[in-house]
Amino acid sequence: MKFIDEAIIQVRAGKGGNGIVSFRREKYIPMGGPDGGDGGDGGSVYVVGSGDLNTLSDFRNQRKYVADNGRTGQSRTKTGRKGEDIFIPMPLGTTIRTLENDELIADVTVAGEPILVARGGFHGLGNTRYKSSTNRAPRQCSPGSEGELFDLRLEMKVIADVGLLGMPNAGKSTFIRSVSAARPKVADYPFTTLHPNLGVVSVAPHRSFVIADIPGLIEGASEGVGLGIRFLKHLQRTRLLLHIIDVAPLDENHDPAQDAIKILQELKNYDDSLFQKPRWLVLNKLDLLPEAEQQQRCQQVIDGLGWEGPVYQISAINKAGVEQLCYDIMVLVEATAAAAADAEDTENLSAERDSDESN
Repeated sequence: MKFIDEAIIQVRAGKGGNGIVSFRREKYIPMGGPDGGDGGDGGSVYVVGSGDLNTLSDFRNQRKYVADNGRTGQSRTKTGRKGEDIFIPMPLGTTIRTLENDELIADVTVAGEPILVARGGFHGLGNTRYKSSTNRAPRQCSPGSEGELFDLRLEMKVIADVGLLGMPNAGKSTFIRSVSAARPKVADYPFTTLHPNLGVVSVAPHRSFVIADIPGLIEGASEGVGLGIRFLKHLQRTRLLLHIIDVAPLDENHDPAQDAIKILQELKNYDDSLFQKPRWLVLNKLDLLPEAEQQQRCQQVIDGLGWEGPVYQISAINKAGVEQLCYDIMVLVEATAAAAADAEDTENLSAERDSDESN
């Protein structure tokens, strides 16, 4: 299935059913009075997060989603049937915005939770509603209101704990293959990765994290060069970035440190908040260097970057150094998740206190 992470659709909620004018007509009951019923509400449009979907390709084939209209009211004060709601399955990580003014409608992050995106029209009133002591035989009713209509822009950002960053052919795909069951294409030429790949890394029973690999970045990516800039949005939900650097490039004229600096500049040009995310340096392909040169080459890269953060020296293809890296990532992910949960609990508690004080 082709990977599609952007789409435009139209959603139309159902129109509310009209109320009617009707009078009771039964034998031996003269002057029966009004008995016109209300219409039914129009159906609404909901989106529902689904963990079984990982692309927006279905929305390239079907672009319009229309809920049922409410039915017209009936005599004997019978209410018209409500229009059926529709529920649209949506990949987790999808943001939904109006095409007209770019207003955020929904952010789909929880599986199975319905989110309203277009409300159905309100039902019209039958003439029974207008009966009063001074108007015993009303001949008026009201039509149902129109349902909401929106053109929506869908944008999917994969939900992952860790994102891989690096030049084409730095070994990102090999790394994700070595630590998870993901099987992205690996070859000895650049841009073998054409779309994001996700892998689940399990370090112990009930302890795992999700890692995302995107196409490599090159200089000028923020201006549209190469593939990576289109997929950088998939790193925005991650907790940690692993900057993978090839310390043994095939082209000896390439300076790994300078290539890394160029990538960081492209990252900053794209989104400064992404640039500010926690980032670890992962020096890869040590197996291609003589053992005596490995430490010297790694230190050259560290000095060239002026790097002071965490550094890991690995060989993804033979998994040297990979186990410790994954364990440390797991510790960070768990600590970050715990801190976020504590912050949410504190915020909820504060909101409850404010509510109690206002009451």
